[in-house]
Amino acid sequence: MTASPATAAQAQAATTRAADPESPPRPGATLALTSAATAVALMTYTTPIVTLPATAAALHTPLSAQAWLLNGTPLGLAALLLVAGSLADDYGRRRIFVLGTLALGVTTALGALATGTWLFTLARIAQGAASAALLASSLGLIVHAFPTAAGRLRATGVWGAFVTGGIAVGPLLAAGIPHWRAVYGVLGAAAVVIALLGTRALTESRSPRGGRPDFAGASTFGLALVSLVAALTLGRDGWLRAPVWLLLGAAVVLLAGFALVERRTATPMIDLSLLRHRSFLASSVGGLFTGLSVIGLFSFLPAVFQRVLGMSAMDTALLTLLWAGLAFVVALQARRLAGRVPTRAQLAIAFALHAVGVITMVGALDAGSTTRFVPGMLIAGVGSGLLNAALPLLAVESVPAARAAMGSGAQQTLRYIGSCAGVSLTIAVATSSSGGPARGTDIAMVVSAVLALVAAVAVLALRERP
Repeated sequence: MTASPATAAQAQAATTRAADPESPPRPGATLALTSAATAVALMTYTTPIVTLPATAAALHTPLSAQAWLLNGTPLGLAALLLVAGSLADDYGRRRIFVLGTLALGVTTALGALATGTWLFTLARIAQGAASAALLASSLGLIVHAFPTAAGRLRATGVWGAFVTGGIAVGPLLAAGIPHWRAVYGVLGAAAVVIALLGTRALTESRSPRGGRPDFAGASTFGLALVSLVAALTLGRDGWLRAPVWLLLGAAVVLLAGFALVERRTATPMIDLSLLRHRSFLASSVGGLFTGLSVIGLFSFLPAVFQRVLGMSAMDTALLTLLWAGLAFVVALQARRLAGRVPTRAQLAIAFALHAVGVITMVGALDAGSTTRFVPGMLIAGVGSGLLNAALPLLAVESVPAARAAMGSGAQQTLRYIGSCAGVSLTIAVATSSSGGPARGTDIAMVVSAVLALVAAVAVLALRERP
C-alpha cells in the first residue's frame, strides 16, 4: 500500500508537530540505540535454545512442559506487539521504547532468579511483553529519524540485521557464560543501560489520533492470542484433547469480538481496512511464515544437536552461527538490492533459499555428521538475511508513515504467533515419528521447507492490482 501524496504529507506534518521542536531527530543515535535494544531482545529470546537442557534440569521441567520454556517469550510478544505499536504512535515512541527496554532489563533479571518452571515461564512472558514495546516502537522511531526513502532503506536494513545479530550472538553468549542464570543477569543489565541512554539520546515523536485508548480492543486481542498460543503449545501433547479445543474456540470467539470492537471504536489498534491492501497482507504473510517455517525449525535444531549428536552448548552455538552470522552479513548488504529487486520478490527468494538449505540437511542426523549441516546452514542463512532485511521495510512501506509502529507491530505479531505455532508443530512432528528422533527431525525439516515454498508463492501472488 502506498499512501497518497496528501496523506503522506499530512502524516509527516502530524509527526513533525508532535516532536519536540527544540530537539530534532538524531538519526545516528536513534539507529544505534534501537538496533542495540533489538539485539538484546533477540538475545534474550534465543538464550533458551542452547541452555534448554540445563534450564530444564535446574527447574525440574518435565519433557511435556519444555515447550513453555521456549514459547513464553513469543507468547508475550504476540499478545502485546500490536497494542504496543498503537500506543507508541499515539502516546510517544520514545516513551514506549524506554519503558519497554527498562522492563526488559527488570524481567530478564527476574528470570535469572526463578526457581520453578512456571515462575520462569511467567518471567519469559513478561520479557516478551517488554520486548514487544521496544520492537514495535523501534521502527516508528526510525521512520521519524529517517524521513527519506533512501535513508529509511538503509536504516531498516541495519535494524533487520541486528535482529539476526541478536539471534546469532544469543546462543554464543549463553554457551560462553558458565551458568544459564548469569546469562540473564548480563542481558538484564545491558537492557537497563540502553534504556538510560535512550532517555537522553532519543527525541520524542508521536502521531496522536485523539480519543481514548482502545482498551477493549487491547483486552480482547491479548486474550485471544493468549488462548491461541496456549492451545498451540498444549497441542503437541494431543490435538484432540478438550483443553486444546476449548482454547481454540475461545481464541476464535475473542478474535471475532476484537473485529467488532475495532469497527466501532474511533481509535482502533489496527485499521481493518488495511486488510484490503495486498502489500499489508504480503507483510503479514511474510511475518507469519517466517515464524512457522524458519523460527520454528531453528529454535528446535540446537536441542537436537545436543541430544542426538552429543554436541556441547558451545559447539551447538558455533554451528548455529553459520546460519545466523551469515544472515547478519546478508541483511546489512541487502540494501544494495533496492531498485533492482522488489521487496516482495526478495521475500520470495528468501523463502525459497530457506527451503533449499533445509532440504540439503535432511539425512545429516541419521548419518551422525555435523559437516553435512554446513551447506544447508549457509544457504538458509542467506535466505534469513534477506528475510530480515525485507520484512521491516515492507512493514513500514505497507502503512502510512504516521502509523509505522502499528504496521511493525502487526507484522511482528504474526511473526511470533507463527513462531509459537512453528515450535509446537516442529516438536510434534519430530517426536511423533516411530523412526526415532533423527527420522522425526528429517520429517520436520521437510515440513519447514514446504511451508517456506508456500510462503514464497503467497507473497508473489499478493501484488497490488494496477
